[in-house]
Amino acid sequence: MLAVKFQDKKVVLEDVPPPSGEGVLVDVRACGICGSDVTILDSGFPITGTPGHEISGLLEDGTPVAIEPIAPCGDCRFCLTGDTQVCTRGNDMVYGVGQDGGMAEQILVPERCIVPLPRSVDPSSGFLVEPLAVAVHGVRRARIDGTMRVLVMGGGTIGLCAAVAARAAHAEVDLVARHPAQIEAARKLGANVIEAGTDGQYDVVLDCAGTPSAVEASCEALRSKGLLLMLASSWGVLEVPGLLAAAKEIDIAISTMYGQSGTARDADAAAALLGQDDAIADALVSDRFPLASAPAAFERSRDRRGGAIKVALEP
Repeated sequence: MLAVKFQDKKVVLEDVPPPSGEGVLVDVRACGICGSDVTILDSGFPITGTPGHEISGLLEDGTPVAIEPIAPCGDCRFCLTGDTQVCTRGNDMVYGVGQDGGMAEQILVPERCIVPLPRSVDPSSGFLVEPLAVAVHGVRRARIDGTMRVLVMGGGTIGLCAAVAARAAHAEVDLVARHPAQIEAARKLGANVIEAGTDGQYDVVLDCAGTPSAVEASCEALRSKGLLLMLASSWGVLEVPGLLAAAKEIDIAISTMYGQSGTARDADAAAALLGQDDAIADALVSDRFPLASAPAAFERSRDRRGGAIKVALEP
């Protein structure tokens, strides 16, 4: 079967054997290109398998599913409390990093990774469950509710998903975005787009940009005793404006991936959200490429100024 690989900081295609062994076989219908995939590619981070962790497809009986792309140990102290996202297995448990991911025709995963899709969700858009689950987890971690003013800093995929999740929690949501396509998408999703959030009145800021300037602007936008939740994946060092943060006594927290609250998985909540509103997929997915055009798809995913938001590969 055809699969994407990273070699010498380039995207290449290889014929590889189909997956075999224990687990559930999924025929991939779509796999999103995440910003972290591009970062891994550019950094030369040593992954030898197939990338891709935003995955949806069909089971052998035709059932449409998304995939929660982590295989935690299930036994460590974190797994036992539902915090599977910080399982001690680390990167080894992540499909698309430590395990073969979804930029291929098929993927084999444990049954626990299967996320049933609502009937209203097209299998080729179900891969959005993964970034939505990131946002759902962040909103849950921030304990956002209908009494709060929330600012989303950044209009990429995670920022737009964060706006969806925060609005689903009945919060008042503003969003700061840089590019015209992001602004248009945010408005389609019901967020109020603003140029900057410097009034110092937000209860929570969800930083979905992960840049030094975004962190500073987030601290300025927060009210005293407000919460800055870092949703963006930043591989660098970020500085906090210490005097400002101290004067406001700001709380700072970090959110990563997704877990569960009791028996409710963030991924299942994300699938339900996706099924409730066709506008989510329409707003987020800017481009679709066949798997064989993966190099061109990765290049397109970099073109934020040109309108790229979420680029998907379709086997």
